[in-house]
Amino acid sequence: MLLLHIGAFHLDVDSKRQTPWHTLTPQTRVLCVLLLLLAIVLTPHGNWLTWAFYGLGILTILLVSQVTVPVLLKRLVVESAFIGVVLIGTLFREGGEVLWQWGWFKITTTGLTVLGSVTLKAFLALVLLNILTLTTSVPALLQALAALRMPPLLVSILASMYRYIAVLVEEFNSMRRAAISRNLMSSNRWQRLVVGNMIGALFIRTYERGERVHLAMLSRGYQGLPPVREMPKGRRRDILALSLTAIFALLGQTVYLVR
Repeated sequence: MLLLHIGAFHLDVDSKRQTPWHTLTPQTRVLCVLLLLLAIVLTPHGNWLTWAFYGLGILTILLVSQVTVPVLLKRLVVESAFIGVVLIGTLFREGGEVLWQWGWFKITTTGLTVLGSVTLKAFLALVLLNILTLTTSVPALLQALAALRMPPLLVSILASMYRYIAVLVEEFNSMRRAAISRNLMSSNRWQRLVVGNMIGALFIRTYERGERVHLAMLSRGYQGLPPVREMPKGRRRDILALSLTAIFALLGQTVYLVR
């Protein structure tokens, strides 16, 4: 998700606000989001009432955290364009009544149910993750993941990716400006050729630069673990938030279990 917003790299637009959501520690915010994500993903297909219930909970978090809605919508549009391509494949699932058929392709009632269910799950998950990244800085998120005992190697990879994506974007822009100054972007055909060559050159430069950076880090005492600062400890409000989130997630599951 982070890679989709390299053009607007300031991810934590609303991290300085003073709201009840912001008073929670980053670890608590991550755990609350994970609990809701698990509950949403584990809900079987076709349980629309359960997702409506979770949608109300997410709307409450959205209002409490005072997220900037236009920024949230803009990011959702960008991410949905990528995820939509993947979701189309679920439309042609076998089973149920055939509604439309053309050769091997056919749309069934089961396919429509699966498509709607997966789309809702993806949408709710994207809203949750965007609220988390909008209200929590990336360094705080990485520190929270390290404090939650996520494998240090994964945290290091995420930290390096965040640190150097801006460098790669600047490198790509420099190459693009150089191509424009040499009049190599005058037609669509030339643009495709030049951009393809730039991506290949950028890959090689990335590999070489990664090697140099890693050697420089090793010479400065890097041991494969990111520096972990002391995180604020959970207080009574964090325990309360986690408890309410867990109860809310379980209530959502009971909506379809008791029907």
